[in-house]
Amino acid sequence: MTSAQVDEGQADDPKGREAGRSAEGYQRGLGARQIQMIAIGGAIGTGLFLGAGKAIDRAGPSLILAYAVAGLVIFFIMRALGELLMYRPVSGSFSEYAREFIGPFFGFVTGWTYWLFWVVTGITEVTAAALYMTYWWDIPQWLSALVFTVILYGANLISVKVFGELEFWFSMVKVTAIVGMILICAGVLTLGFSDAGDTATVANLWNDGGFFPEGIGGTLMTLQIVMFAFLAVELVGVTAGESKDPRTVLPKAINTVPWRIAVFYVGALIMILSVVPWSTFTPGVSPFVAAFEEMGLGVGAAIVNFVVLTAALSSCNSGMYSTGRMLRDLALNGQGPKLFTRLTGNGLPLVGTTFSAALMLVGVWINYQWPGDAFNYVVSFATISGMWAWIMILVSQIRYRARADRGELPQSSFRAPGAPFTSWFALSFIGLVVFMMAIDEDTRISLYCAPLWALILGVSYLVLKARNPGSPSFAKRR
Repeated sequence: MTSAQVDEGQADDPKGREAGRSAEGYQRGLGARQIQMIAIGGAIGTGLFLGAGKAIDRAGPSLILAYAVAGLVIFFIMRALGELLMYRPVSGSFSEYAREFIGPFFGFVTGWTYWLFWVVTGITEVTAAALYMTYWWDIPQWLSALVFTVILYGANLISVKVFGELEFWFSMVKVTAIVGMILICAGVLTLGFSDAGDTATVANLWNDGGFFPEGIGGTLMTLQIVMFAFLAVELVGVTAGESKDPRTVLPKAINTVPWRIAVFYVGALIMILSVVPWSTFTPGVSPFVAAFEEMGLGVGAAIVNFVVLTAALSSCNSGMYSTGRMLRDLALNGQGPKLFTRLTGNGLPLVGTTFSAALMLVGVWINYQWPGDAFNYVVSFATISGMWAWIMILVSQIRYRARADRGELPQSSFRAPGAPFTSWFALSFIGLVVFMMAIDEDTRISLYCAPLWALILGVSYLVLKARNPGSPSFAKRR
């Protein structure tokens, strides 16, 4: 049975609804409080806390503008996703929409690529978490990476409510910390306390080489880092199958995107770069931790290091959650091993989650072999694979809107404003990011890996299709 067939059968299964289960068999255990925090936390991760250090070194204060423009594009993407979710909320989300509006091959590629994205991101985040641990203790990175992977895997095997609660508190820590940091920086700017009080001024945004100290080119070269910071914001789409009231909760969560970006990215960077000159920061060091150290607030630096540690663990936790769901959607559609369709008694995709967690252990080996370069090795590939999901969301929304406007499909109750023009703009921006990745030696490797991954998927798809001739899983839906 495909996920689409399951979805269509929901109306005929009042027992399933009464039991608190979605049409796909998942427990609807995520409430409004948890969904909102998952949406907020999805925008705050390692890309901001750690990756921003390298981006500041490359672009200076103009990084603020890069985050603002990219944030607008992210909002366009999320509204496009919201329109699709209100048309048909399913756990398969992006791969299901790609399957319906573009074709079964694209659904296959999207599902497996998004799964790979979260496996790679899980490696990235557990690597970052291991780096943060060295702030306090001189312990091997690989050992920390191993312990964190095992703990989060165990937490994801209990229930979706445990995942939701973990994400709620992870996100609460991140939000509280950033708001607190903004307030402290505002106090330094206005009251002049701390070691940075005498030099803290908004003029730091343009005094040291100007707002674009490395030129427009330097700003453009940070776009890959910026877009990586926003990856996972689309995770709310994967929660649709386990949300208690998706048609009410998801639009509210999506509409918080603008102020989340304005406060947590633009606002936080304005404050940090006003208090501490941009030339002070170095790549590989969290600018948030470095800012507190420059202010002479050692305890604050330790607290922020704990916060960025929770941010990394939060993202890895999300990876554990989403990979199992994506593999099960693929299996339900005949595009993955049937073994992945199995659910535990409490509605968890045990086999898919276990398989993904096992692959995330590759991160332990990477941390053992290349502890100094592990983070940079996996960031660029995570970015290109994550952006594929965004591309599929946008193309699916454009095609859905065209069919809905022709009366072939029902209109969504949450239409994306300005679409399809905003969707085309977002696609063009993603194209610019890919181009900048191609001319950057540090990120070009991910584009070398992408054709290899596409070849693997293409061959796998043809093999599956040949083994299942006439299967509806390989026929485009009308």
